[in-house]
Formats: sequence, structure tokens, C-alpha cells
Amino acid sequence: MSQPSIPKGTRDFSPEVMVRRNYIFNTIRTVFQRYGYMPLETPCMENVETLTGKYGDEGDKLIFRILDSGDYLKSVSDETLQQRQLNSVTKMIAEKALRYDLTVPFARFVVMNQNAIAFPFKRYQIQPVWRADRPQKGRYREFYQCDADVVGSDSLLNEVELVQIFDDALSMLRVPAIIKINNRKILQGVAEIAGVSDRMMEMTIAIDKLDKVGEEGVVKELTERGFAETAIQIIRGLFSLSGSNEERLSILQQLLSQSEAGIKGIEELRFVMERVQEIGLKTTLLELDVTLARGLNYYTGAIFEVKATGVQMGSICGGGRYDDLTGIFGLKGVSGVGISFGADRIYDVMSELNLFPSNAMQSTKVLFANFGEREERYCMQLLRRLRDASINAEIYPESAKMKKQFKYADDKHIPFVAVVGDEEMSNQVVSLKNMLSGEQTQHTVEELIEKLLS
Repeated sequence: MSQPSIPKGTRDFSPEVMVRRNYIFNTIRTVFQRYGYMPLETPCMENVETLTGKYGDEGDKLIFRILDSGDYLKSVSDETLQQRQLNSVTKMIAEKALRYDLTVPFARFVVMNQNAIAFPFKRYQIQPVWRADRPQKGRYREFYQCDADVVGSDSLLNEVELVQIFDDALSMLRVPAIIKINNRKILQGVAEIAGVSDRMMEMTIAIDKLDKVGEEGVVKELTERGFAETAIQIIRGLFSLSGSNEERLSILQQLLSQSEAGIKGIEELRFVMERVQEIGLKTTLLELDVTLARGLNYYTGAIFEVKATGVQMGSICGGGRYDDLTGIFGLKGVSGVGISFGADRIYDVMSELNLFPSNAMQSTKVLFANFGEREERYCMQLLRRLRDASINAEIYPESAKMKKQFKYADDKHIPFVAVVGDEEMSNQVVSLKNMLSGEQTQHTVEELIEKLLS
């Protein structure tokens, strides 16, 4: 019999890992709620037509299709199969697909429920997504996103608050990071100046690969796509833009002076960056990066990408403004903006930099040792009182050697072991051993509760 395995690009999460992952999820969830975002969940699968055409050609190739149930080949002719018309066959045998991200399903939800929700509508969503990518470090086929979006508002204050959300959450997690910001209108202006307005999407797809293939790689792709040398040189000028954020904006102001869209993008960026500077950030830096493109089709305004510092890792967060994403589902004129935390990459960064606090491993605060039936029944009453006081507590399920019970506490990173024998029961106290220091003290139940809560 072959050994069991799981698909490449997916992972099992042990209890130890899940405790840490939940620490990340709970931290981000707390920040979302602090800014007025409410929870939402959508199905893991969507109709294929809901997803395709929203992420560009590159994104569409990474969507996992789900075979129809039953005889899924019944509507496919032998001729079509023999000719290997794969795109046609796929449409006939797979009507559903696993979601690629959380934003498009969110837009679909808004359209379907537009009469039941109040605008502006602020939601957060923490769920897995799937992409048929090549697995590598920091890139998985199944991974979690933690999204916050607001639709029904054109106000740039939303962008300002989303930058603050990045800063608050990453500061709480102690992840050192830089928030990079750009505006798609600026890229639109560059395309206009370069004379390639009708090919802006091709341009942004190439620029978006700068971190992976470098400047020469981007130039090579633009050349292979048939961009003229004059256009490539204008686009290439973005790669050498330097100076402070304000100095970069001033250079762009001159470069894009003849582009209405470009100037609009600069004005929007300046508003967001000035407001953020007035409020101040806790630990992260906000940096204008005009090479930031984010190749998704639906972005139209501000775009964000967050990079962790001190570690080799791709972006750990991203997002941006989309003026009419709901329009593809029939609801026109509803602007939105959102961000996404890549929880899996954040986990990898925190593990590499040893950023998890020691108490992030604790699921149980105190373990009651088990000496036998009489002590066990007594301890069960004490356990009830501790749990009613919101203290995570458990009892070793059988009478075993103390060495084995203490090892169990060590293996689960339980900080305290409560020992209750004949003497403790007679005096109505609990002997409490600190597993880190080895110190042992005695407490009444009330004192024990107070100590563990503190």
C-alpha cells in the first residue's frame, strides 16, 4: 500500500501551528473590527463565469475548475475531444471553480444583496482561496486571505484608514514592513505619454513582474510583446525614480503634466500620503513606488503592496481601489477599495524572525494532575469553576506516573500544573507548580482563579 500524501501546494496544520495561525487571524480580526468592519463568508466555489475575466489572462490560467458531477462528458462530442479543443471542453465539463480571491465573490455578494445592505458597506473576510500556481517558498495552491473592503464610497479617507489598518495589525504582530503605494491612474498617464494607452494592461502585467525578473526582464517582455523602443524608454524611466515621496510626486507632476488621468492620480496619492503623515504610523513606513502595478484587471485607483523587511519574501499584503467592480455583475457606479493580508506569508515571516510571543503557544493555562478516582472527582468540580471564570483548563484523563503527566504539560506548553492530593483536599487548597520556574505555591480556589487571570 502506498503512503498517504496531500496535493502539492497544500499543507496540514498541526495543533501547534494552528495556535500560532489563530494568533495571526485573531490579531487581524481585532483590528478590522476596531475600524468598523463586519464579518462575511462566501462559498469556497463560485460559478466559473463569476470568476473568469476578472483577473486578466494570467490570473484566469490559475483558476481551479471543478468537474461537473455525473457523466460530465455527455455534452462533449467525439470530434471536440479528438481535436483537443481544451478551452471548449473545459467550459462544457466544469461549471464551477474554486475561488481565486475574496474580492470578486464579495462584489458578487454585494450585487445579489444590494437591497438588504447599507452603503457604505464595510466587511472583512478570513477564508482560504485556491490558485493553480507552481508551489514554492511563500507561494501555495491553497492559502488564507484576510480581506477588508468598503464599497459605496468614493472618499479617499477609506484609503487613509486602510493604510492605518496595515500599520496597526503589523505593529501588533511586530512584523517590520514597508507599505508601498501607487495609483493606477499614474500608470494610465504613463501609458498615454508612451503612446500605448490601448495596451495599458499588457504594460502593467510586465511591470508587475519587476521583482521577479528585474528591469532587463521587464524590458525583454515589453519588447517581445511588440512595444516600440520609444515607449519602452519612457516606461523604463519609472525604474530609476528616486528621492523622497514628495520629490517623486514632483517629478511625476512634470512628466505627466499633459495627462489628465496622471495628474488625477498624483492628486489622489498626495491626499492619502499627506493625511497619513498628519496622523502618523506606529512602525511601518509608507513609500511611493511608481513601479508598483498589481496586474489585476479591476484596480483603477490607489494600489498597495506590503513588503516585510529583514527577510526574503514576496509581498505579504496588497490591495487597491476598484471603481466599478460590481458593474461586471450589473450594479453600476459603486466604487470600492480593499486590502488583503496574506496570513500564510505573514506566518512564514514571523517564524523566520522568531516573532511569535511565548504565550501564543498556550491553549491550556493549567493542567490538573490525576492521582486517582477520588482526587479526579474533586478536581472536576474545581475545573468547572475555573472554566466558568474563562480560564482554559484540563485534567489528565487517567491516573498515570507524575513524570508522564508533567511531560504532557511540557509538550503542550502548559505553564501551570495543579496538584491536588489528600492534604490539599483536607485544607481546601490547590498546589500550583510553575512549569517554567519550578516554583510551587498553594492557593484557595478563589486565589487560584485570581492568579491565573492575572
